Amino acid sequence: MAGGQNKRFSGINKAFISVGGKRILDRTYEIFDSLFDEIILVSNDPLKYLEWDLHIVSDIFPFRSSLAGIHAGLFFSNNFYTFITACDIPFLKKELVETVINSIEKGVDVIIPETLNRMEPLCAVYSKRCLKPIENNLIQRELEIKQFFKKVRVKKLPENILREKDPELISFFNINTPDDLARAEEIIK
Repeated sequence: MAGGQNKRFSGINKAFISVGGKRILDRTYEIFDSLFDEIILVSNDPLKYLEWDLHIVSDIFPFRSSLAGIHAGLFFSNNFYTFITACDIPFLKKELVETVINSIEKGVDVIIPETLNRMEPLCAVYSKRCLKPIENNLIQRELEIKQFFKKVRVKKLPENILREKDPELISFFNINTPDDLARAEEIIK
């Protein structure tokens, strides 16, 4: 998902921010291109992303939120299960993505990493069965992602499993502010 309002980052599109000399979207694209046959980018400004070999879609619901982006990604996906992430996480590890997707089980609708601090809904797998509950929440303007979880089957991946592939849990570091970008540059050094 790309193209949020980026209010805490002076409106700059975080997908194009460079960390260690490489744009965040390029980093994510390389991982996805090595793992998936279908890559969908959800953006309400599709012309900015034409240089990548991916399917670009826009939100179906007319207001910006991560939940609307998840909905659009699922709606347009040709697969029953879809791994979804945001464009502002520069250190996503391929091994962590593989851990999440390898945890898919029949009958489970959401496979979500959970650290001691929180669940990570923008580094998770969602099934097509999530579409209707998400649509209902969007119609009611309940935009917090985890609000629809009580309507589907959720499998949480505990921190100890996540740390096996990402010991520092750096995959969940996201850039929301210029200070976060400065920290990311320090991390990459």
